[in-house]
Amino acid sequence: MNKSELKDFLDEKVIQYNTFDFIESDPVQIPHLFTQKEDIEISGFLSATIAWGNRKMIIKNSHRMMDLMGNAPYDFVMSHNEDDLDRLETFVHRTFNGGDFSSFIKSLKHIYQNNGGLEAVFTKHQEKDSMLKSIHEFKKVFFEIPHLSRTQKHISDPLNNSAAKRINMYLRWMIRQDNNGVDFGIWNSISPSSLSCPLDVHSGNVARKLGLLTRKQNDGKALAELDLQLRKLDKKDPVKYDFALFGLGVFEGF
Repeated sequence: MNKSELKDFLDEKVIQYNTFDFIESDPVQIPHLFTQKEDIEISGFLSATIAWGNRKMIIKNSHRMMDLMGNAPYDFVMSHNEDDLDRLETFVHRTFNGGDFSSFIKSLKHIYQNNGGLEAVFTKHQEKDSMLKSIHEFKKVFFEIPHLSRTQKHISDPLNNSAAKRINMYLRWMIRQDNNGVDFGIWNSISPSSLSCPLDVHSGNVARKLGLLTRKQNDGKALAELDLQLRKLDKKDPVKYDFALFGLGVFEGF
């Protein structure tokens, strides 16, 4: 199909999958449990962090994270004590364990106490039509306090050629306003035009079949190639096509 036909096809798939029904099978359901901005930010960040592997297990373990924080993530982050952190030690999702969880809680408290919160940190280093430097600088701030060295692997750095799938998914949730009840759009200081597609095996395979991506690895170079093509389709909201690519791959086996 030509470029016009491809855009029409993908736009139809966005409409099909960017609906409220999408939430029930996706980790985005976790921040939808909350109404306070900080609760949405923190619950979304934590659930996005463990969003790899089996989707049902991701959702199950994300709910467990919320339960361990008394289903009040912002209050837990800001007022926890060492005994509270001890009960996180039983948590595990693949290679993310209780020690990592505790390190994340401490870093989140540092960010809200000393850096104005998650939105402020991501906004500070934003560049036009790119979140690469912003994510890179966020990781530096996140780990500038004492932490387990092993925990650093759980936040990707796109300047090290990572596709940073999970953090790009999280940024989509926070920044993109879809008016359909999936993405929140609560960070008004960053434009959706800066977002990158959360590139994973499903979206990558579909993108290759559609001629949007030629690189075989799902790395930072592949993401740059895909971003360029998606911006040609919609420069103001390129990441909306994540719904189309992901939906075609997961729900249709395209």
